[in-house]
Amino acid sequence: MIKAKLFIVALSLAFFFSCGEDPIPKPKGFLRLDYPIAQYEQTELNLPFTFEKNILAGRIKNVKVDTKNQTYGIDINYPSLKGTIYLTYIKVNEDNLIPLIRDSQNLTQEHTQKADAIEGSLYENKDRKVYGMFYEIGGNAASQSQFYVTDSVNHFLNGSLYFYAKPNFDSILPAADYLKQDIKHIMETLKWK
Repeated sequence: MIKAKLFIVALSLAFFFSCGEDPIPKPKGFLRLDYPIAQYEQTELNLPFTFEKNILAGRIKNVKVDTKNQTYGIDINYPSLKGTIYLTYIKVNEDNLIPLIRDSQNLTQEHTQKADAIEGSLYENKDRKVYGMFYEIGGNAASQSQFYVTDSVNHFLNGSLYFYAKPNFDSILPAADYLKQDIKHIMETLKWK
């Protein structure tokens, strides 16, 4: 008798607590990545050019100099985005401008195996004598953005954006879009010395 009463109480409690609304599936969640509004500062480096960089990158620590060949390598690191913009400056002489441009374009074209699309856009600032191309690379390519600029006489600068992770376009797209704006800002604020 006691067992029967306990069974009825347990069944009543189960019935009481099991009643409720029908389960509704949760909507799909999306990763929300908010980056701070870009704030720029002028670079103060001993280079043949200046530009403004995002303060999110912090100090530029890696500047590689080859004074013999007049080349400079600059790494602009974004630790919170796990990415780096690599800049390479080369002094232009009478016979290296066309090969430099061709090499820069070929570097971009190497990504065609993994890229879904490569869109190039011309850049020109006659007042500062800065002319070049910006490439946006879509898909699971190693680099999402590349560019080169020159004054066609003395200076040549190319740059590439790389992340510290295996390329997965959907995952890095927000960071790639954010850093794409930084690259464009570098191009727009570049001044030759």
